[in-house]
Formats: sequence, structure tokens, C-alpha cells
Amino acid sequence: MTKIQKILLVEDQEDDQYLAKRNIARRWPDAQILSAFDGQEAIEVLEANKDCLPDLILLDMNMPRMNGLEFLDAWSKLHKLSVPVVVMLTSSDQRTDKEHAQQYCCVRDYIVKPLNKAAVQQIGEMLDDEAA
Repeated sequence: MTKIQKILLVEDQEDDQYLAKRNIARRWPDAQILSAFDGQEAIEVLEANKDCLPDLILLDMNMPRMNGLEFLDAWSKLHKLSVPVVVMLTSSDQRTDKEHAQQYCCVRDYIVKPLNKAAVQQIGEMLDDEAA
């Protein structure tokens, strides 16, 4: 199993954040979970932790102020070489949204919310496959 030390959860809905954190903690009980409610706050969190970036970013696609794709644009321009693995979270199952998100090389998966136990398992398996 891939060792995950730090995860950034970027999600604007408190209920979805709570559920995601609960399921993440079950899979990776020792991982530190950072959280942000939009892309701008995520950039601030990452800037504050740039000496030790998260291993994984779980990024909501649709948020106020700065959405997930705007975040990816901004962060990749600021830090071209230090973009962690990103899994997009969304309530949209639109093919065009998925295609747009996958234009970024850091985006490894696209999951329709909520981030339940099965979705966290899927992320863990994807990370394990990449590490192998």
C-alpha cells in the first residue's frame, strides 16, 4: 500500500468535506489532512506548506471564487515542477469536464462525488499501481 503522509482536500461543501475526511482517515489513518474551501484558499495552504507538499490533492471541480481548473492553471504556472498527484472530485459526470481536467498531466483520476469508501479504495489502488 502506498504511503500517504499528507493530503489536501479542496471542497466547498462542508458535508462533502466531512464525509471525505472520514473515508480518507479510514484508508490512511496516519495521513495529515489539510483542507481548503476553494482554489484560492488551496493555493494559500500549499504556499504555507511548500517545503512539504501533499502527496495527493483531492480537488472539487466546481467551487466559488476559484474553481478546480482555475486552481490547476494558477498552481502549475507558479510551480511547474512541484504539482502533486491530483484527483478531481465533481458532481458532474459530463464527458467534456473530464476531458478538460485530464489535459493536466498531474490529474490522475476523476471521481463523481461523494468521496465514499469505494472511491477512496479506487484512489488507493490507482496510487499503488503508479508506485509499482
